[in-house]
Amino acid sequence: MIKGKNAIVTGSTSGIGLAIAHSLAAEGCNILLNGFADKAAITALVAELTKTYNVRVDYSPADMSKPADIADMIAMCDRMFGSTDILVNNAGIQFTAPVDQFPTDKWDAIIAINLSAAFHAIKAALPGMQKRKYGRIVNIASVHGLVASVNKAAYVAAKHGLVGLTKVVAIENGENNITCNAICPGWVHTPLVQKQIDDNAKAQGVSPEDATRKMLDKQAIKQFNKPEQIGGVVVFLCSDTAATMTGTPVIIDGGWTAE
Repeated sequence: MIKGKNAIVTGSTSGIGLAIAHSLAAEGCNILLNGFADKAAITALVAELTKTYNVRVDYSPADMSKPADIADMIAMCDRMFGSTDILVNNAGIQFTAPVDQFPTDKWDAIIAINLSAAFHAIKAALPGMQKRKYGRIVNIASVHGLVASVNKAAYVAAKHGLVGLTKVVAIENGENNITCNAICPGWVHTPLVQKQIDDNAKAQGVSPEDATRKMLDKQAIKQFNKPEQIGGVVVFLCSDTAATMTGTPVIIDGGWTAE
Protein backbone atom coordinates (compact mmCIF):
# COMPACT_ATOMS: atom_id res chain seq x y z
CA MET A 1 0.00 0.00 0.00
CA ILE A 2 2.97 2.33 0.50
CA LYS A 3 5.42 0.67 -1.86
CA GLY A 4 7.39 3.25 -3.82
CA LYS A 5 6.64 6.09 -1.40
CA ASN A 6 9.49 8.24 -0.12
CA ALA A 7 9.96 8.57 3.62
CA ILE A 8 12.07 10.67 5.98
CA VAL A 9 12.63 9.28 9.46
CA THR A 10 14.44 11.63 11.82
CA GLY A 11 16.64 10.18 14.53
CA SER A 12 16.83 6.92 12.58
CA THR A 13 20.40 5.75 13.04
CA SER A 14 19.47 3.79 16.19
CA GLY A 15 16.64 2.74 18.48
CA ILE A 16 13.01 3.40 17.60
CA GLY A 17 13.85 5.47 14.53
CA LEU A 18 15.98 2.72 13.02
CA ALA A 19 13.23 0.17 13.63
CA ILE A 20 10.75 2.49 11.88
CA ALA A 21 13.13 2.84 8.92
CA HIS A 22 13.37 -0.96 8.67
CA SER A 23 9.58 -1.33 8.85
CA LEU A 24 8.93 1.23 6.11
CA ALA A 25 11.73 -0.13 3.90
CA ALA A 26 10.29 -3.63 4.28
CA GLU A 27 7.07 -2.28 2.75
CA GLY A 28 8.99 -0.88 -0.23
CA CYS A 29 9.50 2.73 0.87
CA ASN A 30 12.61 4.63 -0.10
CA ILE A 31 14.23 5.98 3.06
CA LEU A 32 16.12 9.13 3.95
CA LEU A 33 17.87 8.43 7.24
CA ASN A 34 18.87 11.11 9.72
CA GLY A 35 20.72 11.06 13.00
CA PHE A 36 24.11 10.93 14.63
CA ALA A 37 26.64 8.15 14.02
CA ASP A 38 30.14 7.89 12.65
CA LYS A 39 30.61 7.86 8.89
CA ALA A 40 31.45 4.16 8.68
CA ALA A 41 28.34 3.17 10.64
CA ILE A 42 26.11 5.30 8.44
CA THR A 43 27.65 3.92 5.25
CA ALA A 44 27.09 0.37 6.53
CA LEU A 45 23.51 1.14 7.52
CA VAL A 46 22.64 2.63 4.12
CA ALA A 47 24.16 -0.40 2.41
CA GLU A 48 22.32 -2.84 4.68
CA LEU A 49 18.89 -1.30 4.14
CA THR A 50 19.46 -0.97 0.39
CA LYS A 51 20.50 -4.61 0.00
CA THR A 52 17.96 -6.11 2.40
CA TYR A 53 14.88 -4.35 1.04
CA ASN A 54 15.89 -3.38 -2.51
CA VAL A 55 14.90 0.25 -1.99
CA ARG A 56 16.73 3.53 -2.36
CA VAL A 57 18.35 4.78 0.83
CA ASP A 58 20.26 7.95 1.59
CA TYR A 59 21.31 9.91 4.65
CA SER A 60 20.91 13.52 5.79
CA PRO A 61 23.20 14.87 8.52
CA ALA A 62 20.67 17.60 9.39
CA ASP A 63 20.92 18.92 12.94
CA MET A 64 17.35 18.85 14.26
CA SER A 65 18.00 21.93 16.39
CA LYS A 66 18.61 24.04 13.26
CA PRO A 67 15.62 25.02 11.11
CA ALA A 68 17.80 25.66 8.05
CA ASP A 69 19.23 22.14 8.27
CA ILE A 70 15.72 20.72 8.55
CA ALA A 71 14.56 22.58 5.45
CA ASP A 72 17.63 21.31 3.59
CA MET A 73 16.75 17.75 4.62
CA ILE A 74 13.26 18.03 3.13
CA ALA A 75 14.72 19.57 -0.04
CA MET A 76 17.26 16.74 -0.23
CA CYS A 77 14.51 14.12 -0.09
CA ASP A 78 12.59 15.91 -2.83
CA ARG A 79 15.73 16.17 -4.92
CA MET A 80 17.00 12.61 -4.41
CA PHE A 81 13.70 10.72 -4.55
CA GLY A 82 11.32 13.15 -6.24
CA SER A 83 9.01 13.84 -3.30
CA THR A 84 8.55 13.61 0.45
CA ASP A 85 5.48 11.42 0.92
CA ILE A 86 5.98 10.24 4.50
CA LEU A 87 7.52 12.22 7.34
CA VAL A 88 8.22 10.55 10.66
CA ASN A 89 9.33 12.97 13.36
CA ASN A 90 11.14 10.71 15.78
CA ALA A 91 14.27 12.56 16.92
CA GLY A 92 14.28 13.24 20.64
CA ILE A 93 16.47 13.80 23.69
CA GLN A 94 15.87 13.58 27.42
CA PHE A 95 17.12 15.13 30.65
CA THR A 96 15.64 14.82 34.13
CA ALA A 97 15.67 17.23 37.07
CA PRO A 98 13.13 19.03 39.29
CA VAL A 99 11.69 22.19 37.76
CA ASP A 100 13.51 24.51 40.16
CA GLN A 101 16.81 22.84 39.30
CA PHE A 102 16.23 22.29 35.58
CA PRO A 103 19.09 23.82 33.54
CA THR A 104 17.84 26.43 31.09
CA ASP A 105 20.03 25.13 28.29
CA LYS A 106 18.60 21.61 28.73
CA TRP A 107 15.05 22.97 28.60
CA ASP A 108 15.82 24.88 25.40
CA ALA A 109 17.50 21.86 23.78
CA ILE A 110 14.66 19.46 24.59
CA ILE A 111 11.99 21.84 23.31
CA ALA A 112 14.06 22.43 20.16
CA ILE A 113 14.66 18.75 19.33
CA ASN A 114 11.46 17.16 20.62
CA LEU A 115 8.94 19.79 19.51
CA SER A 116 10.24 22.64 17.36
CA ALA A 117 12.07 20.26 14.99
CA ALA A 118 8.78 18.54 14.16
CA PHE A 119 7.15 21.90 13.44
CA HIS A 120 9.97 22.97 11.13
CA ALA A 121 9.99 19.64 9.28
CA ILE A 122 6.22 19.63 8.83
CA LYS A 123 6.24 23.25 7.67
CA ALA A 124 8.89 22.43 5.06
CA ALA A 125 7.19 19.23 3.86
CA LEU A 126 3.61 20.50 3.65
CA PRO A 127 3.83 22.59 0.44
CA GLY A 128 4.91 19.56 -1.59
CA MET A 129 2.36 17.31 0.07
CA GLN A 130 -0.38 19.86 -0.55
CA LYS A 131 0.62 20.18 -4.21
CA ARG A 132 0.53 16.40 -4.68
CA LYS A 133 -2.56 16.05 -2.45
CA TYR A 134 -0.93 13.24 -0.51
CA GLY A 135 1.04 13.02 2.70
CA ARG A 136 1.45 10.92 5.80
CA ILE A 137 2.96 12.58 8.89
CA VAL A 138 3.64 10.56 12.02
CA ASN A 139 4.95 12.20 15.17
CA ILE A 140 6.56 9.95 17.75
CA ALA A 141 5.25 11.45 20.96
CA SER A 142 5.07 9.51 24.22
CA VAL A 143 2.74 8.52 27.00
CA HIS A 144 4.21 11.71 28.45
CA GLY A 145 2.30 13.59 25.78
CA LEU A 146 -0.80 12.64 27.78
CA VAL A 147 0.31 12.37 31.41
CA ALA A 148 3.18 13.70 33.49
CA SER A 149 6.00 12.30 35.59
CA VAL A 150 8.23 14.05 38.07
CA ASN A 151 11.56 15.52 36.95
CA LYS A 152 10.57 15.55 33.28
CA ALA A 153 9.19 19.06 32.81
CA ALA A 154 10.78 19.76 29.44
CA TYR A 155 10.08 16.33 27.99
CA VAL A 156 6.46 16.32 29.16
CA ALA A 157 5.90 19.86 27.89
CA ALA A 158 7.44 19.03 24.50
CA LYS A 159 5.46 15.82 24.06
CA HIS A 160 2.18 17.46 25.11
CA GLY A 161 2.97 20.16 22.56
CA LEU A 162 3.68 17.55 19.90
CA VAL A 163 0.27 15.95 20.42
CA GLY A 164 -1.34 19.40 20.10
CA LEU A 165 0.66 20.19 16.96
CA THR A 166 -0.47 16.87 15.50
CA LYS A 167 -4.12 17.84 15.90
CA VAL A 168 -3.69 21.27 14.30
CA VAL A 169 -1.81 19.87 11.29
CA ALA A 170 -4.51 17.22 10.89
CA ILE A 171 -7.47 19.59 10.83
CA GLU A 172 -5.71 22.07 8.54
CA ASN A 173 -4.75 19.50 5.90
CA GLY A 174 -7.46 16.86 5.78
CA GLU A 175 -8.93 18.11 2.51
CA ASN A 176 -5.57 17.59 0.82
CA ASN A 177 -5.42 13.87 1.71
CA ILE A 178 -2.71 14.56 4.28
CA THR A 179 -2.99 12.77 7.60
CA CYS A 180 -1.09 13.57 10.77
CA ASN A 181 -1.09 11.26 13.78
CA ALA A 182 0.97 10.80 16.92
CA ILE A 183 2.19 7.59 18.51
CA CYS A 184 2.31 7.67 22.31
CA PRO A 185 4.32 4.70 23.57
CA GLY A 186 5.00 3.73 27.13
CA TRP A 187 8.41 2.22 27.79
CA VAL A 188 10.21 0.98 24.68
CA HIS A 189 13.19 -1.32 25.13
CA THR A 190 16.14 0.36 23.43
CA PRO A 191 19.85 0.50 24.34
CA LEU A 192 19.24 3.88 26.00
CA VAL A 193 16.46 2.45 28.17
CA GLN A 194 18.59 -0.54 29.07
CA LYS A 195 21.30 1.86 30.19
CA GLN A 196 18.71 3.65 32.34
CA ILE A 197 17.73 0.31 33.90
CA ASP A 198 21.35 -0.50 34.67
CA ASP A 199 21.98 2.98 36.09
CA ASN A 200 18.86 2.81 38.27
CA ALA A 201 19.80 -0.64 39.53
CA LYS A 202 23.25 0.59 40.52
CA ALA A 203 21.94 3.77 42.17
CA GLN A 204 19.24 1.90 44.12
CA GLY A 205 21.40 -1.08 45.02
CA VAL A 206 18.98 -3.55 43.43
CA SER A 207 19.14 -6.06 40.61
CA PRO A 208 18.39 -5.04 37.00
CA GLU A 209 15.28 -7.24 37.23
CA ASP A 210 14.01 -5.30 40.25
CA ALA A 211 14.81 -1.99 38.55
CA THR A 212 12.86 -3.15 35.50
CA ARG A 213 9.84 -4.14 37.60
CA LYS A 214 9.82 -0.72 39.23
CA MET A 215 10.08 1.01 35.85
CA LEU A 216 7.09 -0.93 34.51
CA ASP A 217 5.01 -0.48 37.66
CA LYS A 218 2.58 1.98 36.07
CA GLN A 219 1.76 -0.39 33.21
CA ALA A 220 -0.92 -3.09 33.46
CA ILE A 221 1.10 -5.18 31.01
CA LYS A 222 4.52 -5.52 32.58
CA GLN A 223 6.36 -5.65 29.28
CA PHE A 224 8.37 -3.20 27.24
CA ASN A 225 7.24 -2.23 23.79
CA LYS A 226 9.65 -3.44 21.14
CA PRO A 227 10.97 -0.85 18.65
CA GLU A 228 9.68 -2.94 15.76
CA GLN A 229 6.15 -2.73 17.22
CA ILE A 230 6.34 1.04 16.91
CA GLY A 231 7.53 0.55 13.34
CA GLY A 232 4.51 -1.60 12.63
CA VAL A 233 2.14 1.08 13.90
CA VAL A 234 3.86 3.67 11.69
CA VAL A 235 3.31 1.40 8.67
CA PHE A 236 -0.37 1.07 9.61
CA LEU A 237 -0.82 4.84 9.94
CA CYS A 238 0.75 5.34 6.50
CA SER A 239 -1.37 2.65 4.87
CA ASP A 240 -4.67 2.95 3.03
CA THR A 241 -6.36 1.22 5.98
CA ALA A 242 -5.73 4.36 8.06
CA ALA A 243 -6.55 6.83 5.27
CA THR A 244 -9.28 8.52 7.32
CA MET A 245 -7.45 8.34 10.63
CA THR A 246 -5.97 11.71 11.50
CA GLY A 247 -5.32 13.94 14.48
CA THR A 248 -5.19 10.87 16.69
CA PRO A 249 -2.83 10.01 19.54
CA VAL A 250 -2.27 6.26 19.20
CA ILE A 251 -1.55 4.99 22.70
CA ILE A 252 0.72 1.95 23.11
CA ASP A 253 1.42 2.07 26.80
CA GLY A 254 0.55 -1.30 28.31
CA GLY A 255 -2.41 0.29 30.09
CA TRP A 256 -0.40 3.09 31.75
CA THR A 257 -3.02 5.76 31.05
CA ALA A 258 -6.07 3.52 31.47
CA GLU A 259 -6.43 4.21 35.21
